[in-house]
Amino acid sequence: MNLRRLLPAASLLIGSLSSYSQGPRIRIVADLTEAPRKLYHAEIDIPAKPGPLTLITPEWIPGEHRPSGPVENITGVVFTANGHTLPWRRDAVNLFSYHLTIPNGVTSVHAHLDCIVTSRASTKLAVLEWEKLLLYPANVPVRDIPVEPSVTVLPGWGIGTALTPVSTPQVPPATTGIDESAHEPMRGSKTTRYAATTVEQLQDSPVIAGQYFHEFPLAPEISPKHFIDVVSDEEDDSNLRPELLAELSNLVREASAIYGSHHYNVYHFLLTLSDSAGGEGLEHGQSSDNGVDEKAFSDAAHQLGDADLLPHEFTHSWNGKYRRPARLYQPDFATPQQGDLLWVYEGMTQYLGNVLAARSGLFSQEQYRDLLALSAANLDATRGREWRSTEDTAISSSVLRTVNPAWSNWRRGQDYYQDGELVWLDADTLIRKLTNGAKSLNDFTRVFLGKGGNTGPMIVPYELPEIVADLNQIAPYDWAKFFHDRIVGVTPHADLDGIERSGYKLVYNDKPNKSEAALASGSRRGSTVNAWYSLGIRVSSDGTVSDVRWDGPADKAKLSPGQKIFAVNGLVYSSGVLRDAIRHAKGNSEPIHLILQSNQFVSLADIDHHDGERYPALVRIDGAPDILDEITKPVAASGPAQ
Repeated sequence: MNLRRLLPAASLLIGSLSSYSQGPRIRIVADLTEAPRKLYHAEIDIPAKPGPLTLITPEWIPGEHRPSGPVENITGVVFTANGHTLPWRRDAVNLFSYHLTIPNGVTSVHAHLDCIVTSRASTKLAVLEWEKLLLYPANVPVRDIPVEPSVTVLPGWGIGTALTPVSTPQVPPATTGIDESAHEPMRGSKTTRYAATTVEQLQDSPVIAGQYFHEFPLAPEISPKHFIDVVSDEEDDSNLRPELLAELSNLVREASAIYGSHHYNVYHFLLTLSDSAGGEGLEHGQSSDNGVDEKAFSDAAHQLGDADLLPHEFTHSWNGKYRRPARLYQPDFATPQQGDLLWVYEGMTQYLGNVLAARSGLFSQEQYRDLLALSAANLDATRGREWRSTEDTAISSSVLRTVNPAWSNWRRGQDYYQDGELVWLDADTLIRKLTNGAKSLNDFTRVFLGKGGNTGPMIVPYELPEIVADLNQIAPYDWAKFFHDRIVGVTPHADLDGIERSGYKLVYNDKPNKSEAALASGSRRGSTVNAWYSLGIRVSSDGTVSDVRWDGPADKAKLSPGQKIFAVNGLVYSSGVLRDAIRHAKGNSEPIHLILQSNQFVSLADIDHHDGERYPALVRIDGAPDILDEITKPVAASGPAQ
């Protein structure tokens, strides 16, 4: 299928590289040998010609939905040409830019830089997001800048990436032109050179490396090839369980079945298992960067909290990387991205990723329902819905990603994820109803995410009218109004229509559902109290109130985030004492008496709540068909094709 005829905007992305790319290529050697010391280094050769030159490092990182480029951690910047150091000056407005003047007779500038790594590195492993070390000419589309990358790692370390290796020479020679500024790689280190790509695709191709490295093939009958590459701090952790590998192979099969196409030449799940390197979940076209605790996948019980991570990021290869909102995709990493369609980019991925997790066995259908209940209840109790639309949470993503959690219920957060999940469940069940079960959202994803058939990594932008048209192709309906009412308009309550149409309703019980209980028992945060749907507070293990639900009982009693509960009904605070007080207040008129500390002050508060403990759950609607289990049952054959 000719994508130039499908989408005029896409033709800008498919054509040959500009004349700039026909010349010499940038060459970058990323040195990770000092990762245990929280330092990365780079040697970069950049084609140049005499006159002014502005170089830039990434600011707006795809998938981060905010200007998160690590310029503040880039240090030790030295430029040289023909053996001489070149002076430079940072732009006074765009702090990501460096201005130089190139002397006559110079055809290449060498840059040395270091990056202080504040996360994603430990004594035994390292993750390279290329924006930490990238430097390239400003004001040129990044898809048009060719680059040849290499990576140097410690002796004995393995490397995982979707980049295509060309060679692996040992102990790389010193880079010319850097003189005394050069960082000498550790003797015995290994440098791997990779095939030429573009700055856009290099940034989209992270690298993991570590002493305890394993690579496992997945669903070998599926083409192109899929792998999971694992590094860990402990030797045994990277040797993944056979049951998990079987579930991940099922994930590849299930995704291939519902999306009907692939938009990569190879796919690598990159997984880091570490308690010290920090967490991550970031999508890329041919890989995904997934960082979890070291025991997160050690058994089925630990797995529940992160079971949706890999399906979510894998789905992004189609929804978010290949198909991307037009104004969220910019020609460079300097132009601000516009996030109004993140409820499609992230919200539909949230829905599809969780469905795929259930279909592949990463969690059960019951666990899917339990987790959906938790998400729906949280959204329905978000009082910020009274003034802020879901679309506005998407537009405001760049300022909502790093805010303090205090009063988040009134502010709203990145609700376009979970709100989007409910809206796309609503759409899925509505399609099934309109077509008497003949079609579903699976049919839409094959059309919308599969345009052009199988391709290599590329980006095809879209706007909302295309989504509406594709949905009408599957099931005619006023889809424009459907989305406007649920996303653009202010909606005081969450969209529960999809849950109810699928045969369930949201209720509140006096005990947590099995999955919530399992997540709480496996938490490292100690004995916390989730009294969100009763008192309207969340309390940490030491009695500190982390947040207060707007207009809930605790809010009416004038509690505030950050206060510490000293005593409950005359007893020293513990999680058990608070839960007992909630239970004992049920059905009587006596309030719950608290003694609180706020800074150096002590105060009293009485909370009127007499409905006992309340925890969300989904229960079946009598006589209604169970569409939710129909949605989450496998659709692909498990195991090799016959």
